[in-house]
Amino acid sequence: MSSDRIARFEERQSKLKHLSDEELKDRFWSLCEELVQPIVELSKTHTSPSIERSVLLRMGIDSITAHGVVDRVYEAGLLGKGAGHVVLKLSQKTGMGIRESAAAILENKEIILDLF
Repeated sequence: MSSDRIARFEERQSKLKHLSDEELKDRFWSLCEELVQPIVELSKTHTSPSIERSVLLRMGIDSITAHGVVDRVYEAGLLGKGAGHVVLKLSQKTGMGIRESAAAILENKEIILDLF
C-alpha cells in the first residue's frame, strides 16, 4: 500500500479508536441510513412496470398474473402508487388474500378504481 493510503487509514482509525462497540454500531447504522436515503427518496418518485412486476413476484404472485396486474394498474393511472400497494389495498378492503386480489384485478379492471 502507498504511504498516503496508510496515512489516511490511520487518521480515520484514530477518530474511531475511542468509540465503544455500541457507539461503533450506532455509527455504522447511521452511515447506512445516510447512504441509502437518496435511493429511498428516488424510489418514492420513480418506478417502472418491471420493478412493479418484481414486487408482485416477491409477494407470491405468479409471473403471468403479475404482468396482467401491472398492465391494469398502469391503465388505471395508479402505477405511481405501486402495483403491490394496489393489490394490498384491495386485499385489505375485500378480505381476500393477496393472490386472490391479484386475480380479481385481472377479472375486473374497475375493482381498483376507487381504492385511493
